Amino acid sequence: MPWLTRLATVARRTGYPVVECPGWKSRGHGPQPSVEGIVCHHTAGRDDLHVVRDGRPGLDGPLSQFWLRRDGTIFVVAAGRCWHNAPSTSPHHDNSSSLGIEAENNGREPWPERQLDAYKALCAELCREYELPASRVRAHREVNRGKPDPHSINMNAFRTDVAHLLAARPPAKLPELRPGDSSEHVVTIRRALGAADQTSQLYTAEDPDLMALVEQFKSRHKLGTGLHWTAACWAALPKEHP
Repeated sequence: MPWLTRLATVARRTGYPVVECPGWKSRGHGPQPSVEGIVCHHTAGRDDLHVVRDGRPGLDGPLSQFWLRRDGTIFVVAAGRCWHNAPSTSPHHDNSSSLGIEAENNGREPWPERQLDAYKALCAELCREYELPASRVRAHREVNRGKPDPHSINMNAFRTDVAHLLAARPPAKLPELRPGDSSEHVVTIRRALGAADQTSQLYTAEDPDLMALVEQFKSRHKLGTGLHWTAACWAALPKEHP
C-alpha cells in the first residue's frame, strides 16, 4: 500500500475542522503496509501534538497518523507507518496493519462531547474508506495488555455509534478484480487471506499461492468458482476475521 495521502480528504468528510501538519504526506516509518484496523488512544497530556509528530525519548515519531484536539479539530500528522501500538494482541491492529488516532486527554479528565463526536466520526470515515466493519475499531487497551487508554470510554457503545454512522451512508464501491489487474486494495485481500506475499498490489495468476487462497475463500463463502474477485467477495471478506 502506498503512502496514505488521502487521509486529509477522508478526515474532511467528518465535517470537523482539519489541519494538515506540514510534511505529513511524506512523514512515517516508511509507507503504511495495510489498513485493517483503527486503534484509539489518549495522549496522557495536553498540547502534545509535537510529541505525536516528533516522538519522545526512546521512541521516534511519528507516533500516530492523527492527533485529535479537545475542540474536535483533526490534525493529520503522517501518511506512513507510525509507532502507536506494539506489541499488539491483534494481527489487525499492529503498527503495520492499523491506523492510530491520538486524542488529546491527560488520562483523567472528562471527554468533551464535541471531541468524542469527532472521534467517532473520524473512525467511521476511516472504516468507510478502507472497507472495515465497526468491530475493527479498538481501544489501545483492547489490543495491548499494558495500556489503559483511552480512559473511561465504553468501547462497545463507541463502536455502536460508529456502526450507526456507517449505516447512514454506504461505503464507496471497491473495485472488482480479475487476474492481471493491479490495485492497492489487493494488499488488503492478501493480508486477510494470509498470502505469503502481503505487500504486492498485483492480482495475478502468476502467484499460485494467492489464487489458491482466493478459490478456497470463494468456496467457503459459496461465492461461485473462478478467480474473479467480485463485490460479493468484498462483502464477505470481513467475516474471515471479525
